[in-house]
Amino acid sequence: MHLRLLYVSVIGLAGVVVALAATTPVLHLRGDRFKPLIYDQMTPEQKTMVDHIMATGRPSLDGPFNVLLRSPEMGDLAQQFGAYTRFHTSLPHKLNEFVILITGRYWNAQFEWYAHKKYALEAGLSQSTIDALAAETRPPSMQPDEEAVYNFCTELLNTKQVSDATFKAAVDKFGERGVVDMIGVIGYYHLVSMLLNVDRYPLPEGATPELKPLN
Repeated sequence: MHLRLLYVSVIGLAGVVVALAATTPVLHLRGDRFKPLIYDQMTPEQKTMVDHIMATGRPSLDGPFNVLLRSPEMGDLAQQFGAYTRFHTSLPHKLNEFVILITGRYWNAQFEWYAHKKYALEAGLSQSTIDALAAETRPPSMQPDEEAVYNFCTELLNTKQVSDATFKAAVDKFGERGVVDMIGVIGYYHLVSMLLNVDRYPLPEGATPELKPLN
């Protein structure tokens, strides 16, 4: 009888442990200056932010989220904006990733480049275009829609203005909504790049920085 009760107790305890493990996400957060946080030690506000991020379907919490969790109310708003600029803008996916790479290169954000270079290639951006961007040269043989993105983004980033001709070319290709979405992507990835650079966010083990210092 006692052995049976012990067996039932062990089985019951095992079930509790499994249930707890199922409700405690493994986040694999990384950081340098901002040390990686642990879910069980987070505040309710931080846990809410994590739960919202995971509900967007992101495959991981790589990138700026470990830093943003230090200000979870702001971070939660930022990740919502980020989910739109990453997954739901009116720009085609290839062009959206092109905007992200242009912005990451502007900041020399090594992890941003590492992560989104792969996504850009998968979305159809050519290796030659990516290599030219890394080398700070104008990409050769761009498609007309790629050229409109490149001209708009680089002109805005480098001169803080956009000429009438560049603006018209972008509106003709993407409409006014597309232009505003493009500006939003630049703005969000400015924030991401700053967060990553201030943190000195580490690349995954075995990866080496691909971007040389900006001229």
